Parts: sequence; structure tokens; C-alpha cells
Amino acid sequence: MPKSPEPITIKKYANRRLYNTASSVYVTLADLAKMVKSGEDFVVLDAKTNEDITRSVLTQIIFEQEGVEGQSLLPIAFLRHLIKFYGDSVQALVPSYLEFSMERFAIEQEKVREAARKLFGEGPFAPPTFAALEEMTRKNLAAFTHALGLFSPFGANGAANGAGTEDAKPKAPSADLDELRSQLTEMQQRLARIEERS
Repeated sequence: MPKSPEPITIKKYANRRLYNTASSVYVTLADLAKMVKSGEDFVVLDAKTNEDITRSVLTQIIFEQEGVEGQSLLPIAFLRHLIKFYGDSVQALVPSYLEFSMERFAIEQEKVREAARKLFGEGPFAPPTFAALEEMTRKNLAAFTHALGLFSPFGANGAANGAGTEDAKPKAPSADLDELRSQLTEMQQRLARIEERS
């Protein structure tokens, strides 16, 4: 089935049923999960108010997947960190960081799979190499830190003061920036450990 250039509209009715307007059939959350995996873009609109409720429906899909034994992706510590970020001074940075990391992971995953194939051979249960995952995580964090520096008023300060080496400690004007760096590093380390176990 060719992918539509425009997102498919899914209508959600008061009885919680979801209707795919492109194929004129009712669908389930499992059907929407398959659409996501196959790369089909869609928006979910409340049938009565026409409000975009895509985020809440996608969150519901994740919630259901997390409840399936052996399907969980989000460790408890990660969920606790997310909850802590709500209302925090760095809350606005978290979505872009997570989106950036997942996009980088998607781009790099083929390299990881290739490294795993070379090391372990073909097969659905061949694990990725820890070194490849560690390298990818390091690149993600370095790229995100660089991107953050471009948009942060503190990043311009560091460049102006000649802080260009990786070994040089950035001169953070506030404890918030140090805390953010520490939390980002901890998050990357936790993700790397999770990938190592899987």
C-alpha cells in the first residue's frame, strides 16, 4: 500500500472507537501501532470537537505496549526521571532532547545492526555489540550538546572565552546548567546499560 503524502485522518468517537477515514474502516490501537511501525503518518481528531488528540492516543498505545509482558521499553527509573522533569526549569529541553536522541538512534540503528551481524551473524536474536551502542550514545550526546550550545546563551559565552576542547570544563553561570548536563549524562548511561542488557 503506497504511503500517502498527507497524514491519514483517524476520527475518535465518543464510544472510543477509532475510524480510519482513508480506508473507511474502524481500527484499533493495535492497528495504529502497526501503521506507526510501517511509517504511515496519521493524525487523530476528536470526532465531535475536531481537536487533535494524536499525542494522547500515541501515549495510550505506549501504555498498552508497556503492559504486555516482555514488551516494556521504559525502565522505572527513566519514568521517574520523566515525571521529575514536569514543571522543572529544564522541562522545555526534555522533549527536544528525547526526539533528537530517538532520531539519531533511528539513523544509526542500521550501523548497529550491521556491526551485530558482523560480530554475531544473522538472526533475529543476535544482540547488538555494546561497543557500537556505546559509540552511538556518545555521538548522540556530543551532537546534542553541540546543538544545545548553538541555541543557548551560555554556548556563545563558552565559544567567546575560547573553550573549544572537550577536556576543558565549561564555565556555567548557574547551577541549573551543571545539573542539566549531569542529568543528560546519567540518562545516556542508563540507556546504554538498558541496551546492554537487552
